[in-house]
Amino acid sequence: MENPFGKIATLEKAMEFFHDGMTLMFGGFGGVGTPPGLIDGILEKGIRNLTLIGNDTGFPHIGIGKLVSQERAKKVIASHIGSNPFAGQFMHEGKLEVEFSPQGILAERIRAGGVGLPGILSDIGKDIELVAGDKQRVVLNGKEYLVEEALTAEVSIVFAKKADEYGNLIYDKSARNTNPLVAMAGTITIAEVEEIVPLGTLDAEEIITPGVFVDYIIPTKGVNWKWAWE
Repeated sequence: MENPFGKIATLEKAMEFFHDGMTLMFGGFGGVGTPPGLIDGILEKGIRNLTLIGNDTGFPHIGIGKLVSQERAKKVIASHIGSNPFAGQFMHEGKLEVEFSPQGILAERIRAGGVGLPGILSDIGKDIELVAGDKQRVVLNGKEYLVEEALTAEVSIVFAKKADEYGNLIYDKSARNTNPLVAMAGTITIAEVEEIVPLGTLDAEEIITPGVFVDYIIPTKGVNWKWAWE
């Protein structure tokens, strides 16, 4: 019997959604919670000129950092890049454009994109050129704010501990980090998961990301997924 929901797919199927020059949003914090199989798939396919949106640039050989280190990104929107020396090097060499966004503001920009808002107002960093740049400013109740545009992506990738056949997701402790927000903000959201279970197995109170936000489920290496609906 075939998967009745059509969400469980192979890595090969997922790679059909990745192409040169695309905007890619990723979950994770320093590599924790970033989907390793999908990152490796992007590397193997040779995808380049990516615009990456996420908390950080990982470490040189961990998480999204592998894409940055191998010069697959043309732009990064992140809260910091300090854990990956290649990101700083490429930025100074003019090979990588970096848009810095304070961590909380970045999370809110992603959330805004996920719920359909055009942006948010913030007074964080309004006097810091690195953050404020040429962003629009507005005055509300006598106080000035920066207009921080919402963030979305062609594809969002997340990493979860468990998923059912509909795509409801549970994360493992701190690996939850930005994943729930990222899952909401992609036109296509692909979740790499460690375990796939039948419908009704997950406790509804434990589900963090509802399946309505997830388009495809990719079993991470070593997961036997066929039994889930057989």
